[in-house]
Amino acid sequence: MRSSTGAGGVDGTTTVGGATAAGGSPAADAAGGAVATPETALGGRRRSPDRRLPPRARKPLVVLHVVASVSWLALMLCLLTLAVTALTTGDADRLRTSYRAMGLLGDALVLPLSLLTFLSGVALGLGTSWGLFRYYWVSTKFWLTLAAMTASIFALTARLHDAVRAVDAHPAGPIPAAELGSVRYTTVIVPAVALSLYLFNVVLSVYKPWGRRRTAGGARPGRIPQAGS
Repeated sequence: MRSSTGAGGVDGTTTVGGATAAGGSPAADAAGGAVATPETALGGRRRSPDRRLPPRARKPLVVLHVVASVSWLALMLCLLTLAVTALTTGDADRLRTSYRAMGLLGDALVLPLSLLTFLSGVALGLGTSWGLFRYYWVSTKFWLTLAAMTASIFALTARLHDAVRAVDAHPAGPIPAAELGSVRYTTVIVPAVALSLYLFNVVLSVYKPWGRRRTAGGARPGRIPQAGS
């Protein structure tokens, strides 16, 4: 039995910008081999499972989470590329094209992909024995993903709208830098920060550091082996 959730996801799976591979070990997943889970990882002893989602419900949710997470990561890469192009180009037409493309992508994809990634990860965390706050690395991924989603929805989309309005006000000829102001930089900073958070989540998914949170009695159960161990 595998426990699978992500971080765009917040559970025990390997995530890319949130992209998930069940069990945290892509190699083991591809080979169909046994993967350590919270029920079996501690000293080889099987613990009582407390998962809530049956496999028929969990697997489609994992697929949905993987697709949304990878798409969110790809979106941030595209936005960052366009923002850097707009920042560094001396061609006014290329600048206008970059910001208008960013505006289209932002309006169409930022909100649905960020929400879908986050909510599917939360559902998977709650539906398996990894939980949301039982392990330090899982709870860290939860808060980082929430921060990235909030920044993307509110800070990034607002700056994209500002950039589109600025270039639309100058449909031809050069665009004064003063008209764009700080938008030139914030449209680079926000996707870069979001992308960094996703990559850090991948590291957390693979290495699973820090172990489990202490129980109410103060005891701290043993750590789950790292992926591939």
